Amino acid sequence: MHTALIVLAALAAAVVVDLLSGVLIRRAARGRYKWLLEPLRHACRRPAAAVLLVGALHYALPPGPAEWQRYLRHSTLLVLIAASAWLVIKTLNVVETVSFSKLPSDLVTSRRIRRARTQIRPVRRLTVAVVTVVTIGLILITFRPVRIFGISILTSAGVIGAVIGLSARTALGNAFAGIQIAFADGMHVGDVLVVDGEWGRVEEVKLTNVVIRLWDDRVLILPTTYFTERPFQNWTRNESRVIGKIQIHLDHTADLNDLRREACRLVESSPLWDRHQWVLQMVDATPQTVVIQVQASAADGASAWDLRCDLREGLVRYLRDHHPQWLPRTRSQYQP
Repeated sequence: MHTALIVLAALAAAVVVDLLSGVLIRRAARGRYKWLLEPLRHACRRPAAAVLLVGALHYALPPGPAEWQRYLRHSTLLVLIAASAWLVIKTLNVVETVSFSKLPSDLVTSRRIRRARTQIRPVRRLTVAVVTVVTIGLILITFRPVRIFGISILTSAGVIGAVIGLSARTALGNAFAGIQIAFADGMHVGDVLVVDGEWGRVEEVKLTNVVIRLWDDRVLILPTTYFTERPFQNWTRNESRVIGKIQIHLDHTADLNDLRREACRLVESSPLWDRHQWVLQMVDATPQTVVIQVQASAADGASAWDLRCDLREGLVRYLRDHHPQWLPRTRSQYQP
């Protein structure tokens, strides 16, 4: 009866503390920190209540000599550890969500926003993984046979540790590479990359892999170590503007001034051009053709791709309809 009264008193005290803390948080949320306290209370109310209830129950139970009392106290300790980890993980998720909500939703115009989004998510995932590992370790420590066995393995079986380290080398390498990418300032969420000839936009940066949405809506998933060991092109590292270029092979008799006027008309009439720069140049000459290159800037990578396609189509149509003699031809000389 004495134990039951102590348990009921502990539960009642935990409920009262939960109610009072809720009232205090609601009052404080009306002020300056409403944007943080309201989502924090809404997401963490259940795990916080569980920590309060189980913690009060654990410390209210007397460490009696009976075996069932020891088992009950040990069980409440395990639940308390798990509930505390649940509370910490919920708090980390709320911090990430609130941090994202304070940032503008446009990923293209602001490089600082893309950098923040790239760094916050891997850090949160790493801390969640650390909290999970620590929780499992604390739970195992409470079991004396497992604790003694684990200590004996760590002190006397270095070979097993080496095997485990070798087996986890790839996963750990990817995890550290993900942290390096997040803070090395070489790539951010929303950047336009060219990887192995594939053009796409970075959709997500995880601890172990990077998700890239290609121009044709395919998804390319690469390990993070790829971007620390191999070169890649980042078109939007310093700004979101992208310069697109096309090349066309023409006959040597082509009039570049006429073609430049048509390219100017196509560029200026396109809504995809950002009114920043464009140019038409002869970049190469071969015995059979000359190579004409047109460069035009766009606001982002997707617009630059569409602008390139429109310019290529418009110039080929103009050559076909008005100057077919400028298209590449194969000449031969007859000698009797």
